[in-house]
Amino acid sequence: MSTEQIPVPGAENPETLTGLKKGEIKKVAAGVPAVVSSFKKVVEEAGVKRGMKALWSLNKKGGFDCPSCAWPDPDDERSGVAEYCENGARAVAEEATLKKLTAEFFSKNPVKALAKLSDYEIGSKGRIARPMFLPAGATHYQPISWNSAFEKIGFALNRLASPDEAVFYTSGRTSNEAAFLYQLFVREFGTNNLPDCSNMCHESSGVALGESLGIGKGSVTLEDFYEAEVIIILGQNPGTNHPRMLTALQKAKAKGATIIAINPLPETGLMGFNNPQTVKGILQIDSALTDIFLQVKINGDMAALQAIEILLLNEEERNPGMVLDNDFIKNNTAGFAGFKQHIKNKNAEKLAEASGVPFIQIQEVAKLLSKKSKIIACWAMGITQHKNGVDTIKEIVNLLLLKGSIGKPGAGTCPVRGHSNVQGDRTMGIFEKPSDKFLDSIERNFHFTPPKKHGFDVVESIKAMHEGKASVFFAMGGNFLSATPDTNFTAEALQNCSLTVHVSTKLNRSHFVHGKEAMILPCLGRSDKDMANGEAQFVSCENSMGVIQSSKGILDPISEHLLSEPDIVSRLAKATLGKKSKIDWDQYIGNYDVIRADIERTIPGFDDYNERVRIPGGFYLPNCNREGNFDTKSRKAHFNIADVPELNLQHDELIMMTIRSHDQFNTTIYGLNDRYRGIYNERRVILMNETDISRRKLKNGEIVDLYNYHDGIERAAHQFVIVEYPIPKGCTATYFPETNVLVPLTSVADKSNTPTSKHVIIKVKKHID
Repeated sequence: MSTEQIPVPGAENPETLTGLKKGEIKKVAAGVPAVVSSFKKVVEEAGVKRGMKALWSLNKKGGFDCPSCAWPDPDDERSGVAEYCENGARAVAEEATLKKLTAEFFSKNPVKALAKLSDYEIGSKGRIARPMFLPAGATHYQPISWNSAFEKIGFALNRLASPDEAVFYTSGRTSNEAAFLYQLFVREFGTNNLPDCSNMCHESSGVALGESLGIGKGSVTLEDFYEAEVIIILGQNPGTNHPRMLTALQKAKAKGATIIAINPLPETGLMGFNNPQTVKGILQIDSALTDIFLQVKINGDMAALQAIEILLLNEEERNPGMVLDNDFIKNNTAGFAGFKQHIKNKNAEKLAEASGVPFIQIQEVAKLLSKKSKIIACWAMGITQHKNGVDTIKEIVNLLLLKGSIGKPGAGTCPVRGHSNVQGDRTMGIFEKPSDKFLDSIERNFHFTPPKKHGFDVVESIKAMHEGKASVFFAMGGNFLSATPDTNFTAEALQNCSLTVHVSTKLNRSHFVHGKEAMILPCLGRSDKDMANGEAQFVSCENSMGVIQSSKGILDPISEHLLSEPDIVSRLAKATLGKKSKIDWDQYIGNYDVIRADIERTIPGFDDYNERVRIPGGFYLPNCNREGNFDTKSRKAHFNIADVPELNLQHDELIMMTIRSHDQFNTTIYGLNDRYRGIYNERRVILMNETDISRRKLKNGEIVDLYNYHDGIERAAHQFVIVEYPIPKGCTATYFPETNVLVPLTSVADKSNTPTSKHVIIKVKKHID
């Protein structure tokens, strides 16, 4: 099936190619322009009164958690004025919008017509106001009652030959309470097919940290940033993806921390930050952040890290006991001798060349680190979405272990998560490979035997649906089609299903590439009041640093036909399991204290959950690394041995990484501008080095087609505009999800099975009309 036959990102959209405007790359992120942009979007969508009420309660005590990223709030307070970021405000604006999609909207707009809209246009339509059903062969979604919806879903699930023929996806937006009930229902139904968005982003982090350090989460707290001597940021663009992190970095720098950024692009948020809460920020007085910028080639991080490690080991030999933390290595680690021998056999200058970083800069970083012991390493998907992503993260850990920089103040690991409760969902049991300990706790507390067989992750789920091994797809939030790789293949997989169901707040592309029957179940958002029996309910989330906080909506829902996610799961479980269930699902409907009580008795670390979650600021979950312990079999941290992968490109091949624009969060597109990179009014662009453009006899601004030939299959993304950009030679960047169509489903990270969206081999060809 060709790209043009399916209305998916990557299909031709020539009418948008005439409006590209190129401006200067910004030197500083945020500042007054970000605040103005935030307020403008909120007022446009929700009006002054409703919009300001929402912003005033965002990340505030007694308010609601931002539905955007998972960066934490300060321990002693929740946010002050304008602490929320520009994208957080936009997310709230679209949730608080006064625009709503009633049955009349769907009756006037056939699915085929809606599918032709851009992702930006689809997402801007408004909130879904009632449950909708698309019968087999129908052209329009039709209204359906909640009871009928649950009956149809329950019937479809119960007629399957095996529970393993159903896939239950989860987005990182889902609260702890909803996620816990969801996995409980799915496991009582009889499967571990619980893929989630983590499979596509930080799964590599969980695997690497779990194997090396004994816990798949980061070890640092926000306070550690203010005691750190060095903060290393790898494969991350905080200015766009985690803007509130910039405040912490600025504060750390003011306290003396040196910031090192390692990235293929010189991202604005890494270089400078105007804090709108300070006088300097308001006056737009530049505030530099990064002290040393290592511009690596795409996936050059491991080579750079190993080069630095060689220099540190050499310096330790010259000055014994002055560079490495030998006591920490001896008492707390395993595998150092083998690691040292492996690294010492390598050549630092050749590794620097392979990384793309001048050797003199590698020497500068090694000299700095040789004298420091409090080091924090932060990373995101620029590290995780490579075939060697797990090993690269373990290399980061190797560097920290050499310096004894785990388990003490001002030091440790910091995988910076994306969606606001993606880490909490995993804690709640949203995982296709649950531990025996977790399953035993489920059985002990709920008196049914959960399945032991591992389920499907995202990649495996897509393959199963494509092969006809799974035929019912249920998504708790998210935009599965636009988030996943190999878009055409994934579209075919979804279309193979007998039923696809999406729990959503607003429209997305996944609603229009569907199974034989399809359903949209509208739910309450984070900002919506959740009333039950006259009492307001609240949910809870876990941020990137393992803090559990309450989230309580404050806005009147836009429709009376919306249900909360916990209620949806409970009612679905009743309709599907009926009298066979060992669980009283009615007790959870409208009483989330009961859910939290069951979480407390099932999952370690949630003692006195209902009491502690009501404390302003919440509470920390246990973290063995934070306490200087390592929950591995040896009870020690493990050095890892890995080689830098060889890359042999043909003369006409380039490496492409997918990135986000400043006007988007994950698959949600808020606008067509990428202000920090100086790109306006266009998303179908490819950032290229001037040398690569010239060698191909192309020109800046020329329209080209992009191709990938992995596994002998041609994948094409048509009509992209070349933008000359300061990116390393041989490397390119394009926006996600437009080029997900080029990301092969079969190209995944070792061990984590994460799609390699940051390392796609492409060919660029002139577009011919």
